[in-house]
Amino acid sequence: MADVAAIEGRGGTTATQESEELQDRLEQHRVELTAYAYRMLGSAFEAEDAVQETLLRAWKGFEGFEGRSALRSWLYRIATNVCLDMLSGKERRARPMDLGPAGIAEERFLGEPLSEASWVEPIPDARVVPAGGDPAELAESRDTIRLAFVAALQHLPARQRAVLILREVLRWKASEVAELLETSVASVNSALQRARATLATANLTDGEALRPMDREQQALLKRYVDAFERYDMDSLTSLLREDAFWSMPPYELWLRSPDDARRWCLGPGIGCRDSCLVPVEASGMPAYGQYKPSDREGILEPWALQVVEVSGDRIAGITFFLDTRRLFPIFGLPPQLQR
Repeated sequence: MADVAAIEGRGGTTATQESEELQDRLEQHRVELTAYAYRMLGSAFEAEDAVQETLLRAWKGFEGFEGRSALRSWLYRIATNVCLDMLSGKERRARPMDLGPAGIAEERFLGEPLSEASWVEPIPDARVVPAGGDPAELAESRDTIRLAFVAALQHLPARQRAVLILREVLRWKASEVAELLETSVASVNSALQRARATLATANLTDGEALRPMDREQQALLKRYVDAFERYDMDSLTSLLREDAFWSMPPYELWLRSPDDARRWCLGPGIGCRDSCLVPVEASGMPAYGQYKPSDREGILEPWALQVVEVSGDRIAGITFFLDTRRLFPIFGLPPQLQR
């Protein structure tokens, strides 16, 4: 919030104790506001921009706030308006699986890359999940930032999306949401009903609640990393569900089945042999920064941010986000590795 403190000469090195206290009060809400904006917008970068704009507006408008409502509610009102403005006129973000049927594991079907604005993007857990707290509540928080859930939300009109998140995820009362959106309780309830119907009719959520990783699943991930780094496709594909997906934004092509994953890895994806995986956490799920061999001796270069979706004792799917120039810095991943 350093840039907030500089607005209109109010902060910087001459900040008063009062302004510093206000800055601290606003900053306390950054993580939960970022999670809300991420669910609304489907992009880590747009969520950060939305929250920064929210805090700037709150800073500039605080004198007129006068405590007419709780500070948290006021901030959510601002954040909602910012997100609705940002969503105006935009196409929805999606996952490759939302855009068409599974393809064929051949490079000629890869197609042209789509713009980054086309995709639901991952976000570091640390930016949207509060530190500490009840394990069950933290698991629920991670569940509602999963790529599949956030992608499902993008099918809803913006105001319905806000209603569903506020009511179902954040557990706000209908009257509180009506006040925030300056509408009636009946309108809120109607919007929530329509949102639920859209998600249910289109079967847009996988229906499986996310749970903390147990020992067996942690061991599964270790076997996955070992198999990928050894490029042992027999071992790797044995860890996948029969209907596991394999997608590579910014490309529309996606694959479904261990056999197609094998064909891709041993064909167009053979350059990933001898890669190294660095663990991170993204959108409530295990993830890895993938570095593959470069033209420079002993240097591994960024190739993909892998987000791994686990279901029971198998891997349900892997998304390889190839836009490492934008994604690696926000996950704190280095620009290269030395072998």
